[in-house]
Amino acid sequence: MAVTNALAGGVTAAGGWRAGVAACGIKALTAGASALPGDAREDLTVFASDLPCDAGGVFTTNRVKSASVVIDQLHLKNNRVRALVVCSGNANACTGAQGFRDALQMAKLTADRLDLDPSQVLVGTTGVIGRYLPMEAVKRGIAEACAGLHRNGGESAARAIMTTDTVPKTHAVELELDGVTVRVGGMCKGSGMIHPNMATMLAYVTTDAAVAPGWVAAHVRRIADRSFNQVTVDGDSSTNDTFLVLANGAAGNPPVQPGTTQSDRLEQAILDVARELARDIARDGEGATKLLTVRVTGAPDFEQARVAARAVASSSLVKTAVHGADPNWGRIVCALGYSGSEVAIDRLTVSVAGLTVFTRGAGVEVDLEAVRRAFAQPEIEIAAELGLGEGSAEAWGCDLSAEYVHINADYTT
Repeated sequence: MAVTNALAGGVTAAGGWRAGVAACGIKALTAGASALPGDAREDLTVFASDLPCDAGGVFTTNRVKSASVVIDQLHLKNNRVRALVVCSGNANACTGAQGFRDALQMAKLTADRLDLDPSQVLVGTTGVIGRYLPMEAVKRGIAEACAGLHRNGGESAARAIMTTDTVPKTHAVELELDGVTVRVGGMCKGSGMIHPNMATMLAYVTTDAAVAPGWVAAHVRRIADRSFNQVTVDGDSSTNDTFLVLANGAAGNPPVQPGTTQSDRLEQAILDVARELARDIARDGEGATKLLTVRVTGAPDFEQARVAARAVASSSLVKTAVHGADPNWGRIVCALGYSGSEVAIDRLTVSVAGLTVFTRGAGVEVDLEAVRRAFAQPEIEIAAELGLGEGSAEAWGCDLSAEYVHINADYTT
């Protein structure tokens, strides 16, 4: 049985997961102001599993890492995660020894409330870099969120981790494994500082599937490379990027073993959720008005297809052309040429929204007004056939607008 239609619920769509939220005023307190009623947006969440999880993660490639990333990498080594605590408005990055103490305290406070060991709790933070966490507010928020854990808390949790996002981002699916219904759900945040590898992004995927120990860690990188590592908004990589997958086994299916058909199907379901969330990030890029999908086929292999697609999606010149609905296909060909992928110009074909604009070394006669109209749509697809092999990949991005500059010029104020 194939993956079914999408479900509601985000990270609590899967069995055995609960989430709670709190409004701590972290943004205002990080900026040095008092927490006012107008700042009372939910900005902290705890989500927890009834059972220990097989877990794995992919983190920022930035050499400057937040304390939460370092703590998570350590706690994942035990592979018995039960809960996560995430706050928005403060990155807890570049905060020295105090930042590590605060991240560890977040894990301990959550563990104490849920009767867990601190090593079973992962931590996520996102927001302004270089400011200390307002720990008294965080402490109150953790207590409130833990007290309010409930089965339908996934959508609220997605709202609580937003920073400059304009909409919450969730997706969930279900499938059958060995006759047992299994669910996969996820949420993410991300709008700016988005660029492979990883982004200013927190992404969490939960499942109630039972898997063999170490299954998640063996598959999470490949899933990331086909989803979140193919998203670009502005070329900046964050200090806090985190993608976690957690499987608690609550569905009761026979544990999924590596190298089996059931393994392939579960990996595809997790990838479906991750890809949809990745597209949501690109669609909600800071100041974005359009979603750009770049599809590359005919590359010598998957890796070369990946880098070619990413180069086009991340090109500032392509992104500004898309924003202005300028049918300047030369920028696309140029980006493919410097991408690092093998490109033979006499075999290359490029199309925009199904309209071929370049083939066999030269532009072709095409209705440029039709191309302009395609670029003016809210979703645009650019396709490149390299004619060199069987490799294929997609990347997602958005247009680059003046609003992006305004958002980031005023971010801390």
